[in-house]
Amino acid sequence: MSDADPESDEALPDDLPAVRDELVSWYEADHREFPWRETDDAYEILISEVMSQQTQLGRVVEAWEAFLERWPTPESLAAADRADVVGFWTDHSLGYNNRAKYLHEAAEQVTEEYGGAFPESPDELQNLMGVGPYTANAVASFAFNNGYAVVDTNVKRVLYRAFDVPDDDAAFEEAASELMPEGESRVWNNAIMELGGVACEQSPKCDAAGCPWREWCSAYATGDFTAPDVPTQPSFEGSRRQFRGKVISLLKEYDELPLSKLGPRIRVDYAPGGEYGREWLEGLLDDLADDGLVSVGERDGEIVASLRR
Repeated sequence: MSDADPESDEALPDDLPAVRDELVSWYEADHREFPWRETDDAYEILISEVMSQQTQLGRVVEAWEAFLERWPTPESLAAADRADVVGFWTDHSLGYNNRAKYLHEAAEQVTEEYGGAFPESPDELQNLMGVGPYTANAVASFAFNNGYAVVDTNVKRVLYRAFDVPDDDAAFEEAASELMPEGESRVWNNAIMELGGVACEQSPKCDAAGCPWREWCSAYATGDFTAPDVPTQPSFEGSRRQFRGKVISLLKEYDELPLSKLGPRIRVDYAPGGEYGREWLEGLLDDLADDGLVSVGERDGEIVASLRR
């Protein structure tokens, strides 16, 4: 792309044709089979996209097939009683009922305003009721091969790990667009979402899933698989977990301690009115009391902590 951001360009490998070919070949050789991947019917794809917004894909298959058996075309859905459509949504636990209402209204629009033929571009598809940018792009991609690069949570995770794309929406959009082969949104978006769904999950399965990008992947090379939706494990040193442990150890040794003596023994920088002072210590003890580990009481006008027996 001529207006690509230099920073996101630098994050991507030099041999982009090989990167693209490896991913597409991996996807085409073996991928999860969902019935909506076997069709280019915009109506059927729209139904799958809306159902998938709040429901695991495995459960969507049965609902999707039942929905299309009952209302196989936009015209049949538009002619349906809206209460029946909403009732179907509820019966199949598909999430917010307003999505069923919007689908019904979108079917009416397609039937009445577009003569039964879906608009084909992402921008035009957003004219349909309840169809936002992501869903519009998915329908354009999978029905008409006419979409942009998909950027969802899974894709962000892949780009962040594989190519060190910074955690910034604009950078993700730029990198995803640069990666996608021109005019191949259908196979590409399916492939990169499959990569995030089966290989580059929150707990990655690089070797088991045969990830095609291991050769280029920064996370695979370094072993650091953090990502925007996979936070780093907090360091134990200086952590709340560490100080909870110190409280337990001290109370085992002394049986009970007033806060004025417990605080300085836990932290050398303890100061009653400071950042790590009386309020911080009381919060720590409250957590331990909630967990059933510590008792907090009062003796001779001073708060005293002891192990719960």
